[in-house]
Formats: sequence, C-alpha cells, structure tokens
Amino acid sequence: MQREEKQLEASLDALLNQVADLKNSLGSFIYKLENEYDRLTWPSVLDSFALLSGQLNTLNKVLKHEKTPLFRNQVIIPLVLSPDRDEDLMRQTEGRVPVFSHEVVPDHLRTKPDPEVEEQEKQLTTDAARIGADVAQKQIQSLNKMCSNLLEKISKEDRESESGGLRPNKQTFNPADTNALVAAVAFGKGLSNWRPSSSSGPGQPGQPGAGTILAGASALQQVQMAGAPNPQQTMLSGVQMAQAGQPGKMPSGIKTNIKSASMHPYQR
Repeated sequence: MQREEKQLEASLDALLNQVADLKNSLGSFIYKLENEYDRLTWPSVLDSFALLSGQLNTLNKVLKHEKTPLFRNQVIIPLVLSPDRDEDLMRQTEGRVPVFSHEVVPDHLRTKPDPEVEEQEKQLTTDAARIGADVAQKQIQSLNKMCSNLLEKISKEDRESESGGLRPNKQTFNPADTNALVAAVAFGKGLSNWRPSSSSGPGQPGQPGAGTILAGASALQQVQMAGAPNPQQTMLSGVQMAQAGQPGKMPSGIKTNIKSASMHPYQR
C-alpha cells in the first residue's frame, strides 16, 4: 500500500513539473504575441510551436509510462467546503480560485462533460449510427476526393508562385527611349532650335510678306501687258493688283473669263 502511494506521489510530482513547464512556455508565447508582435518573426513563432509540441509529447509519454498509475481510477473527494477566502488555495491556483465552495466544486472536480455537451454527443452518435456502411463509405470517398483536389490546387499555387518569383519579369519598355523622352520634356534635349526668317516681315511665320506679293503681281501685270491688249486681261490684272494690295493674302490663281452680251452663245 505504501509503495503504491509513493509511486502515485512520484507520478504526480513528475506530472506537475511537466505541466508547469508547459504553462510557462505557453504564457511566454502569449506574452510575445500580445506585447512583441511588431518585432515577432515567423522563425521565432515556429520555435515556440516546436517547444510547445515537444513538451506536450513529453507529457503524453509520462502519462503512458508503465510506472505511472491510472489516474482515472483515482477518486478525489472534497473534505472541506467553505465560502470563506482561502489564502493557501489562492497561492496554489495563482489567484484563479479564491474559495472552495459548493459553487466551484462541480466545475473543478467534474470528470464528465456538461450535460448539454453530453446530449450533443449522444445526438451525433445516433445520427452516425443511422447511416449505412455503403453511404458512409461514399461520403468518406467524396470527402477524401475534395481534400485531394484542394491540396493539389494549393500545391499548384505554391509552385506557380515560386516559379514566378524565380523567373525574371519581362521588360515591356526601352529605358533609353524613356530617358530620352524625359530629357526632351524636362530639359529640351534633342529638340531643334528653329526660328522663322526675318525676311517674311511682321506676318505669320512661313508666309510671304506683302512686298513679295506686290512684286509678283507687278511682274505678272508686265507679262500680260506685253501681249495683245485685251480689256479682259486688263481687268484681270486690276483684280490681281487689288488682291495683292492686301497684306497677308495670296493672289488668286483663278482665271475669270468675262464676255460681253453680244457674244452670248444662245443669241439668235
């Protein structure tokens, strides 16, 4: 009897030590998430998860050890229930349980789930028992197929993202042309410094002045006067001279044929 009690105490001490280490690691990780989230990196998060996973595995090994007694066979019976504040209980529970009264005992010493949870579990078990073996197998295969398709899509996306990151982006512009365009717009580099000649006078650039037009009209009049004297030609030269006298206008190149009434083609 004494040997079993000593073995139980040793197992409880080892279990308490493992739970205390797990609690400290979990508290440290929560503190980092709440206060050092701006400096937290993904490798440190993975290290914290690896530490918690290792401690949980060690705890499971302690529980499954052959020298560890079955705790489920042990019964805990409250000896004293009091509504008064218990300082020792506060210290052992780190301030979580101030009193050990009839209100808190059912929650802390419960060995079964809540009645509502038990009712839900029974309902789920009943619904699962109603499904036949063939229907259940079909549902399992459908679920496995959906999971496989989802995993395949995720793997494909990962491969495409990795290949896209390794493959250089295709260049869609010419840096030399871009630099030349920016230099031309900002500094005028490469633009021609063209100015209209001063011989054109105060008129618009590229158009002949009034003096040039008058000279051309005078030469045209002299050529026409050198030929046979014709009243029509004389009238045409007068019209051209009138147009040439207006600065900024070109002489009209349309020939006007003016005939007298005696030469009407429909005259009988």
